[in-house]
Amino acid sequence: MIYIQQLTDKGMKKLTLAFCVLTLGSSTVYAATSTHLTGDAMAGKAKSGLCGTCHGADGNSANSLWPHLAGQHASYIVQQLKGFQSEARTEPSMSPMAAPLTEQDMFDLAAYFESQAPKIGTASQESLELGENIYRGGNQETRVSACISCHGPKGKGNPAAKYPKISGQHADYALKQLQDYKSGVRKPEDNAAMMRDIVVKMSDDEMKAVTNYMQGLY
Repeated sequence: MIYIQQLTDKGMKKLTLAFCVLTLGSSTVYAATSTHLTGDAMAGKAKSGLCGTCHGADGNSANSLWPHLAGQHASYIVQQLKGFQSEARTEPSMSPMAAPLTEQDMFDLAAYFESQAPKIGTASQESLELGENIYRGGNQETRVSACISCHGPKGKGNPAAKYPKISGQHADYALKQLQDYKSGVRKPEDNAAMMRDIVVKMSDDEMKAVTNYMQGLY
């Protein structure tokens, strides 16, 4: 098992794509300009007990099919909770959890989980080279876009655009999301349409390789 950080310096020298990675000034409070609501991390912690059953008390999930939330952008968490509540994004285990939440609850929970430190993940050596190639350069023959163009060289995403942080995410969970985009289970809500256009061109081996790579990316 290795950390992807070992590969990033060499890979960055070959980087030709332009991108902008935005960072938040505070990890404990997130302000939404659209609604003027502010998330309170302490209030979110008090409300997060049920979330911790699956996602871990600190947002680091022990089950590889349930996503890590620690360090995830508050803007993305709020967006997804709203999607689960409206059923624009369907997930039997999440829609009932999101249904009773107020918008303020969502912002508080998002602020709390964003403030938590993510645990370091690792990637297996198998398929690592293919995963790095797809993440950093895509596949020109099949016109698969490089993941780095939206999610950044270290998988930190873009909070303003609601592109999620994917570094260290469970490979099993990330693979299921790519498969759901490809099959159409995840409908064209938020960024799903753009993701589906990409993954429909990817092979199963490419999806498995790139999610393994992301699991160890920091």
